[in-house]
Amino acid sequence: MITARATATFEPVGRSVAVARAFVRDTVQGWGLSDIVDDAVVLTSELVTNAVVHAGTAADVLCLRTDQGVRIEVADRYPERELPLQNSRSHIAHPDREGGRGLLLCGALATCWGVEYTPTHKQVWFQLDLAERLAGTRSAGPALPTDALPVADSRVRVAVIQIDRAGAVSSWSDDAQDLFGFVPEQVVGKPLTDFAAWPHTPGTGTGIAEALQLSRWEGSYGIRDVDGRVVPVYASHLRVRDAAGEPSTVCLLVRDHERAVLQATLRAPASRDSSASSADGRGPATDPFEVFIGSPAPDDLDGLLQRTVERARDMLDGDSAYLLLATDDETELEVRASTGLPSARQRFARVPVEAGTGRYGSARMPAVHEDLTVVPGAVPLLGGTGMRSVVTVPLKVEGRLTGSLGVAAEAPGRYTNEEALRLQFAADRIALAVERARLTELERLRRGSLSFLVEASDLLAGTLDRDQTLALMAQMTVPTLATWCAVYTVADQSTEPELSYVLHEDEDRIDGLKTLLGKVPPPDPVPTPGARVWTAPSDAAHSAALRSSLRNLGLGDHSAAGPGPSLATASAVGGETVVLPLVARNRVIGMLTLGKPSEEHFRQEILELAEDLSRRAALALDNARLYSERTAISQSLQRSLLPPELPEVPGVEVEVIYRAAGEGNEVGGDFYDIFPIRDGAYGFAIGDVCGTGPEAAAVTGLARHALRLLAREGFGGPAVLERLNAAILDEGARSRFLTLLYGELWPQHDGSAVLKVVCAGHPLPLRLRQDGSVEPAAEPQPLLGVMDDLELYEQTVTLDPGDVLLCVTDGVTERREGTRMLGDDGLVEVLTTCTGLTAGAVAARILRAVERFAAEPASDDMAILAMRVPELQTD
Repeated sequence: MITARATATFEPVGRSVAVARAFVRDTVQGWGLSDIVDDAVVLTSELVTNAVVHAGTAADVLCLRTDQGVRIEVADRYPERELPLQNSRSHIAHPDREGGRGLLLCGALATCWGVEYTPTHKQVWFQLDLAERLAGTRSAGPALPTDALPVADSRVRVAVIQIDRAGAVSSWSDDAQDLFGFVPEQVVGKPLTDFAAWPHTPGTGTGIAEALQLSRWEGSYGIRDVDGRVVPVYASHLRVRDAAGEPSTVCLLVRDHERAVLQATLRAPASRDSSASSADGRGPATDPFEVFIGSPAPDDLDGLLQRTVERARDMLDGDSAYLLLATDDETELEVRASTGLPSARQRFARVPVEAGTGRYGSARMPAVHEDLTVVPGAVPLLGGTGMRSVVTVPLKVEGRLTGSLGVAAEAPGRYTNEEALRLQFAADRIALAVERARLTELERLRRGSLSFLVEASDLLAGTLDRDQTLALMAQMTVPTLATWCAVYTVADQSTEPELSYVLHEDEDRIDGLKTLLGKVPPPDPVPTPGARVWTAPSDAAHSAALRSSLRNLGLGDHSAAGPGPSLATASAVGGETVVLPLVARNRVIGMLTLGKPSEEHFRQEILELAEDLSRRAALALDNARLYSERTAISQSLQRSLLPPELPEVPGVEVEVIYRAAGEGNEVGGDFYDIFPIRDGAYGFAIGDVCGTGPEAAAVTGLARHALRLLAREGFGGPAVLERLNAAILDEGARSRFLTLLYGELWPQHDGSAVLKVVCAGHPLPLRLRQDGSVEPAAEPQPLLGVMDDLELYEQTVTLDPGDVLLCVTDGVTERREGTRMLGDDGLVEVLTTCTGLTAGAVAARILRAVERFAAEPASDDMAILAMRVPELQTD
């Protein structure tokens, strides 16, 4: 029974033999019949040679897959040239003769074979049957020499972990405990995401939660062991359900270098329906992409690239293979998949597409290097890997360079132009699929990047605190963009950059990382945009690791003072490190440093995303700096407007409570002052400038200093206020009207106190007597800053022992909630409850009543001045 069919026609030229061999090899391998692929290729090569070289006609090759194996038919168009099949086998041509050897091979290798003649064609066919396998065998590989077998530890441990439908660990095997150090009690019931180090890129790839929901999944990731180290593993996930119908996932895990224990063989392509015919009508058509890559094709870019390099390596019997993708401008190639190479070191490494040492000059055309030791640096990716010969071919779509595919071997001279043609044929088949998957990944990445930048911008715009901005910058990059991050700040052009913030995805590494970076000279604050590689941290880490190893062996210098960075820290910083300048308002204000662990590289899309983030972070950091400077200056000036301290007034208790409206304000339009005038006399004032903010504060400073100066010059209350009124009017357009209560206080020997007060448009002072009665202590007079000629007068008030004088600004009496207002009556009502209280207690009760009157914060400045004459002590 025929289950699959593939056909091709080859022109009568010499190179058609190699192309036919590649066609048969790819077809038979794609069907999963690797056991007979070599015999099929050898026989096809001989028969096609007979057709195109000796018969001199085109060759038609038809491959048929059957239940037993494969049947291959090779036909030429020279039926008159008979084959020596008469009589017996002894009449077949001698092996040393040029013709007829293909029939000898058919007789030796094929299960059965034959020749058919038609008026227009002569056809030779052969059939290769698969060897019988034991019941249940799905696939088998040929016997290999010992040195070609996969490397594994003396005891292979296969961890079996079962995950419930919620993603939590429900079962933890003994091998899992040996591999990762956790006993079952430490992990059962916890999400697998607490231990899995899943490769993550914003907006791309399959996450661990999605992988656990798939019916079957296979691939690499990491598990953090009990010490916090990441153990690379290769895993095979299978989704199952128990007798009750509850789904769960069984995970089999081995160390990554032992992946051959679990790695599944490639599945053969699905059979085509018999109705799907090829273009020439000779049989079903086979998708050449599936013939090479296998079926089903991976649905993600990384999976597709990884399968491509593995198939390319197997196709050319190489020791390693790699695939690089080109950047949008085709100036650089980035390593995206490899096999047989140290992939952790090479992944996302980049090389320029130009000629020269350390550059990839053979990217745009097929190339064969028979011995890389003769031309060192010709393929920089293979430096130090032991590979000697390599064949590379480009991946192109509509003439545009998409990538480069290479296969390498440890022996020199392994590859010729024939292998280059075969590899190019395969590259042409998968180039369009790779480009389509790459564009899909880029689109997902760009959508994820846009979402990431929008969220980052919102977070950065939500704070004007410098330290919080630094913390946000680091927390947004780790672990989304990098494994660790360090932020340097530059105060000005004359100072060295300062290490301001350090963060690592493993909190236990932060202190060691900070110590290491503290010993490394900071990067130069270069304003050139874009990321530049900084090797100092990795060099220092490697040096520290070497010194530590030498000390452990007793070979190092034990006199070195202080402990150096640990080996764990050196490993965490040993990968690629890049520096992005933080430029705001044409000035470098710092550097954002991103790093990877040992031997890892950044992908280009991540660097572009980090560059966008650095521009936003730089502006946010500079805004925070400017805000901090402005706030510090404003608060310093505001503090200068307040009295330095309250003087001790003999025989009188004095208490002041002050609240300025507005965030960050210490002084507004309200002010107070108490100061000595001369022996036995003290001045006091409480006032309110129209408005709030810096303009009101300026008039506040003028009033407070003018009051002190004029009072100490011997002027009385009315004269002091009249001269202050003139000074305010002299300010012109900057002037603000001012309400002011000014008075002079004379403590008396009999325990009372005499006050002379002038109330210029200010809320009247209230006098609380010992019997609980409250009355105004002055009469209202015109406010200041409005009229030129003022006629003010002062009033004398005597406070008896136990009496209280309360002075407030209108922020107290005009406290509102909706249409309700505290008012003068409300203030009087509160004050009547303060009989017998000290001056401090009276001021505190008034403030508490104001705050409780409304739920919203106060929108006006408030000042409360309370003066009380203590009661006389009796024996």
